[in-house]
Amino acid sequence: PAVISPCKILKCNSEFWTATSGSHHLGTEEAPEFCTALRAYAHCTRRTARTCRGDLAYHSAVHGIDDLMVQHNCSKDGPTSQPRLRTLPPGDSQERSDSPEICHYEKSFHKHSAAPNYTHCGLFGDPHLRTFTDTFQTCKVQGAWPLIDNNYLNVQVTNTPVLPGSTATATSKLTIIFKSFQECVDQKVYQAEMDELPAAFADGSKNGGDKHGANSLKITEKVSGQHIEIQAKYIGTTIVVRQVGRYLTFAVRMPEEVVNAVEDRDSQGLYLCLRGCPLNQQIDFQTIRSTQATEGRTRRKGPSLLAPPEAFTYETATAKCREKLPVEDLYFQSCVFDLLTTGDVNFMLAAYYAFEDVKMLHSNKDKLHLYERTRDLAPGNTAPLGTSPALWVALLCLSQCWLCLL
Repeated sequence: PAVISPCKILKCNSEFWTATSGSHHLGTEEAPEFCTALRAYAHCTRRTARTCRGDLAYHSAVHGIDDLMVQHNCSKDGPTSQPRLRTLPPGDSQERSDSPEICHYEKSFHKHSAAPNYTHCGLFGDPHLRTFTDTFQTCKVQGAWPLIDNNYLNVQVTNTPVLPGSTATATSKLTIIFKSFQECVDQKVYQAEMDELPAAFADGSKNGGDKHGANSLKITEKVSGQHIEIQAKYIGTTIVVRQVGRYLTFAVRMPEEVVNAVEDRDSQGLYLCLRGCPLNQQIDFQTIRSTQATEGRTRRKGPSLLAPPEAFTYETATAKCREKLPVEDLYFQSCVFDLLTTGDVNFMLAAYYAFEDVKMLHSNKDKLHLYERTRDLAPGNTAPLGTSPALWVALLCLSQCWLCLL
């Protein structure tokens, strides 16, 4: 069924933009009109406040209104205006396709408001998960699991065993449901499976349907059968899906307000991109990696598991991964882990492309690489993200030398 958010903040933003369009450089004589529009904007946000906790641009709009009131010396008391309706130029199909304003998330932020904060989540390989909070986990999660579940879209993945009898799994199916949203898009479903990466939604369309803002949701095929990108401008979201070898990878860039737009936060325990994998599904990456280094191959503990392929030793897997991933971060270690577990060189490419997607989608370029915590530090002391273990040890040694000099 179609789902429409009760929060009307984007409608408030659109009405204010409509009322002030063409008057961005207001003179003194126009200030009263602008203040009137601002008061109407503030009134609109107050009406929808109860349904907008943590939802989309609400908090940014409220702070932006206060800033504009101060800048233009507007009184909070006074008349409010009804927004004037813009008339679309005849034959201007681009204007119609991008309208209304609520169908473009970034445009809904006034130029004086704070820019939205974006987050990233990715799933690749056997499978490795990077959450919206930059937590990195290696998980089992066999079967169907929800990656994202909020007011605007659902993403579910199905992971199947790579080898008979092994807990090594990889993503074989992906389903994305974009929920119907106001004047922008109809509900759309995208499905991909092994050896089938379509460049269209399940109904054959490539946009959001028949609504006025349908082109705020689009699918673009980057490489036939291997790489597609979905732009959902109405929620400021970009999704990248790839097929690498037989299996799928997933990456998303999404505003924090969309990430947190859920009806009941307590029911989101299995929302992997937000909460991570359950503890009983997580694999102790460090323990298994040390076993790999000493034994030359990985063995996952558990009943009736088959030994993994012998195609790679720890040394040859490390050399192979270094060809594509020269920095020995967790993407590199994931590559080594997967080669030893599966013997399939395509998992090296999955780690490589996952990191390429991070470079494109992550908003904080200082957090592209992730590193493990240093095991031998005292509890509560961890190597900071973005700092290699060797450098961290060197810094500790320098600090000790400095203390000796003192």
